[in-house]
Amino acid sequence: MNKSLNPVSSRLVPIKPSASAWVSQAAKALKAQGHDVIDMGLGEPDFDTPEHIVQAAHAAAKAGQTRYPPTSGTVELKRAVVEKFKRENDLDYSSSQIIVSNGAKQVIFNALMASLEDDQEVLLCAPYFGQYKDMVLILGGKPVELPCSADDKFLVTASALDKAIKDKTRWIILNAPSNPTGALYSLNELKAIGNVLERHSHVMVMADEIYEHIVFDDQKFLSFAAANPQLKDRTLLVNGVSKAYAMTGWRIGYGAGNKELIEAMVKVQSQISSGACSIAQAAAAAALNGPQDSVERFRLAFERRRDLVVSRIQTIDGLTLDPPGGAFYAFVGCEAFVGAATRDGKIIEDDTQFTQYLLEDAKVAAVAGSAYGLSPFFRLSTATSDDILNQAIDRIAESLAKLTTQKR
Repeated sequence: MNKSLNPVSSRLVPIKPSASAWVSQAAKALKAQGHDVIDMGLGEPDFDTPEHIVQAAHAAAKAGQTRYPPTSGTVELKRAVVEKFKRENDLDYSSSQIIVSNGAKQVIFNALMASLEDDQEVLLCAPYFGQYKDMVLILGGKPVELPCSADDKFLVTASALDKAIKDKTRWIILNAPSNPTGALYSLNELKAIGNVLERHSHVMVMADEIYEHIVFDDQKFLSFAAANPQLKDRTLLVNGVSKAYAMTGWRIGYGAGNKELIEAMVKVQSQISSGACSIAQAAAAAALNGPQDSVERFRLAFERRRDLVVSRIQTIDGLTLDPPGGAFYAFVGCEAFVGAATRDGKIIEDDTQFTQYLLEDAKVAAVAGSAYGLSPFFRLSTATSDDILNQAIDRIAESLAKLTTQKR
């Protein structure tokens, strides 16, 4: 008897859809049923792309820039990226050390595919952006989680890193400011990590700095490669225009690093996408080269929203939240509600069930901390208006007041 056809590769068995995208889809499904749902799941600025960037795209299309671009990126955009690193990060790269891709995630995927052998390990600082783990798994690598507790400001310590590095360790991925916590490393913390990695010459560093411009409390962002120039040749910087310039849908990310690695990443990209959209690249060049006042305007709005959410969450008994240092997320502790009972007697056993309860009862969509490798927490995106943030937190407070905990 013929077996039924299974068209799906076994590589995809452990892979789950993006948690934030899944939550947003669940919120949309409830909205379609007529429910008033507030979606706090997806990490996306609610601002429009600045007008001069949109006009640059229009001009590029009108000028006929509609043909295949170079696989590694247009000359104009790569030059803009080189100048950006020099101007903002005091880092010198050549155009041959730059790749432009369809978003920062493709930069990461390209790098892992170009460099990772079967069963080699990638160190993930938990909590981490969930797709890191999935990419490693789908490419045959082994993700190794390094728990970074709230007591350690959700940052990996030099001593924990040193213990985690093995012969099979290929990469460590550092994300700062972090998704989901907003955690940010100081110069001394970056140098301490660099000192450890200097002793392990087989380990490469992927520094995801996509939230670079969204930093609060007068802190100054410092790129890992600038803090550790001795590791620059072993470091891949990952960045893009999505967050700082409200350009998520334009799908432009870029990477900077070792020329040999970049060449291998371009080889991978040539087989996947043949490069990024030429018109979007023109827009990204205008973003990097043009006026930066909108970047600061967005940052100030995100900081004000951070302050609002922190102050409101701190008034809800049982929730914990230290002020995030950057990005636009709140990674809220909910341990006090694990084991709590709903009014119909259902027990909330973990942060996944906690967020399901919020969606069902409060009609607020949030992402469980388990999706980022650390429980019991939940992530709220703060990239929305003050009014919506206040409404969401009001609903969360009302729903949590209905639960029966051991303290009540």
